[in-house]
Amino acid sequence: MPQHKIAMTALALAATLIAGPAAAQDYPTKPITLIVPWPSGGSTDISMRAIADAASKQLGQPIVIDNKAGGGGTVGPATMAASAKPDGYTISQIPITVFRLPLMQQVPWNAATDFSYIVHLTGYTFGVTTSAESQFKTWKDVVDFAKANPGKVTYASPGAGTSLHIGMEQIAGLAGIKLTQVPFKGGAETNAAVLGQHTMLQADSTGWRPLVDAGKLRLLMVWTDKRSPNFPDVPTLKEIGYPMVYDSPFGIAGPKGMDPKIVAKLHDAFKKAVEDPAVIATLAKYDMVPNYKNTEDYKKFVVELTESERKVIESLGMAKKTN
Repeated sequence: MPQHKIAMTALALAATLIAGPAAAQDYPTKPITLIVPWPSGGSTDISMRAIADAASKQLGQPIVIDNKAGGGGTVGPATMAASAKPDGYTISQIPITVFRLPLMQQVPWNAATDFSYIVHLTGYTFGVTTSAESQFKTWKDVVDFAKANPGKVTYASPGAGTSLHIGMEQIAGLAGIKLTQVPFKGGAETNAAVLGQHTMLQADSTGWRPLVDAGKLRLLMVWTDKRSPNFPDVPTLKEIGYPMVYDSPFGIAGPKGMDPKIVAKLHDAFKKAVEDPAVIATLAKYDMVPNYKNTEDYKKFVVELTESERKVIESLGMAKKTN
């Protein structure tokens, strides 16, 4: 090879080697896309927009929300894992279904290897509502009706395999009743279903709060460890005889193979975001309590969470069949 070509090749290689660290050092130089795998207008969407706005101020670049709903919150993360570059410009909220669904059915992603976990943020307050015009004044009324009418009690959920679906099936099992799930894509749709009495109940996170506050929906119980400060008269699952706490914790991740320096920058920005008073106020509005975990602790938590979910899925007889 001629000497000048050898020199040009060497320069090109050196430029490539330098570009990696330089890209991480300069990051971000353009807007970042944050996938929210739920419809716009629900509690997750509103909260993630507040968090993204605060994080964008730390990063010096806008964070653009991309709502990719479906699959119980898995379509968005799965799309990112399959097609996004690991350059830090596409990241996603990671709901618990990303770890749970592979235990129930064949999926195109591997939760252990297909994501770069960045930071754990918070969890939900879940509850069961019914129309204010419904005959159900308490959860006991639901149980009594369901025992007399097996399978006739319908509930809207944000999708099969979500914490709301799994939780309701556990509750039904403990109560000795049969409930019929009607899956939707997220809170805006489940609100409409129960409000219009297309379903008798709704199991979802606190996107229902404005309708409960307005007296249009009745909140029968919450799934938190303690009563919600926003609804002090509403009992927890434990108080009505079900030894369960469900808060479906979530965080942020990117595609596999992200530069650790970019992960660190995103981690720091989102950590400061959940400490922002405006974000804390938004989370409090939807009964979402900050539950920060750093990158390494989040990775460990993913392993622990997957194992605990495996036990629940197997106990319900919902684990996928293996050859």
